[in-house]
Amino acid sequence: MRILIKKARILDPSQDLDFVGDLLIEEGKIKGFDKRIEGVEGCKIIDAEGLWCFPGLVDMHVHLREPGEEWKEDIETGTRAALCGGVLRIACMPNTKPPIDSPELVKFVLEKAREKASVKVYPIACITKGQKGEELTEFGRLKEAGAVGVSDDGKWVPNSEIMRRALLYARQFDLPVISHCEDPALSKGGSINLGKMSAKLGLKGIPASAEVVAVFRDLFLARETGGPLHLAHISLKDSIKVLKWAKEEGIPFTAETCPHYFTLTEKEVDGYNTFAKVNPPLRTEEDVEAIKEALKEGILEVIASDHAPHSPLEKEVEFELASPGMIGLQTLLPLSYKLVEEGVLSPIKCLKCLITNPARILRIEPPSVKIGKNAELILFDPREEYIFTQELIKSKSYNTPFLNKKLKGRVKKVILCNFLHTLC
Repeated sequence: MRILIKKARILDPSQDLDFVGDLLIEEGKIKGFDKRIEGVEGCKIIDAEGLWCFPGLVDMHVHLREPGEEWKEDIETGTRAALCGGVLRIACMPNTKPPIDSPELVKFVLEKAREKASVKVYPIACITKGQKGEELTEFGRLKEAGAVGVSDDGKWVPNSEIMRRALLYARQFDLPVISHCEDPALSKGGSINLGKMSAKLGLKGIPASAEVVAVFRDLFLARETGGPLHLAHISLKDSIKVLKWAKEEGIPFTAETCPHYFTLTEKEVDGYNTFAKVNPPLRTEEDVEAIKEALKEGILEVIASDHAPHSPLEKEVEFELASPGMIGLQTLLPLSYKLVEEGVLSPIKCLKCLITNPARILRIEPPSVKIGKNAELILFDPREEYIFTQELIKSKSYNTPFLNKKLKGRVKKVILCNFLHTLC
């Protein structure tokens, strides 16, 4: 099968490629690209004028909820949502029930993915057994089984000596250690950001120090050990200050943020909107601007969804009892595209945050438009505006503050090897 994409804006962050032209796919692989390709017979021709064509996204922070909480999400539905969002590779977090802390559970996820997944799935395993923060898992066996990183996401590793050993141990196996930056002693019982909104709503707030203290400790341990540290879902201006210090010190680390931390503020929870309850919590306008600037400066290298599905049982309750988290696989690209529209990031730099940087951190080869590589491409309309209704959501859950809101930028088609998926 041959597919010829005509007149697209072709982008590839792995090659700093950005031009308008044609791209030929043959037998599921990239055959060639140029400003104009003519004389190719027997092709399915896609008129992509006005569309962007680029490799599928790599989301390194996704909760698929399988095993154990399949009523919220499972590998089949989560990867279907990913496909519709143009996310063609995902790394799934291990805070399942039971937690993914053994080679057998890593293999379970991979086997389920082979059976039911619409996109590639890369398991992340636990740092500590049962995510209890007491005893390290067997990193070598976990990697051999297929894990691409370790994390106790959902929980910070409070014991500094355990975390120090994890960073040392991970170096031997070239596994990133992904830290959920939140000191539970400081955040315990909190529901939203500590500030004016928490006072207005009468809710216990989570202080900035809960994140900043955790960030600083883990960075200091990374400096001491040289361990491969990755800091998840950074949300604060004060955290960015610490990251700048770490860059100046030459500390080895990478860090991510999520679209809700550069598009929403704590005002979103006004009226006790549980769909806007997330961990870490939404912050202030000042924090939002700091996150944008950190992405622009390259201090934050990754944009991840932190896709966290919850059923109405966990969300349609009193605010303090509601589970934190929001779905994000289908909104990752349009919300990130806002940074391009606002002039914060160039298209290529934005795609590096969404494709090549997360792939590099996970030690996997990113999708690309390099000749001979598998076709893992999306066609994206940056101009289309639409309402993100529940009918469009492919996840089992619909817990998102962007529900029934206008989004700009939509995935129109996905090409996965020999398969062409028309999405809208």
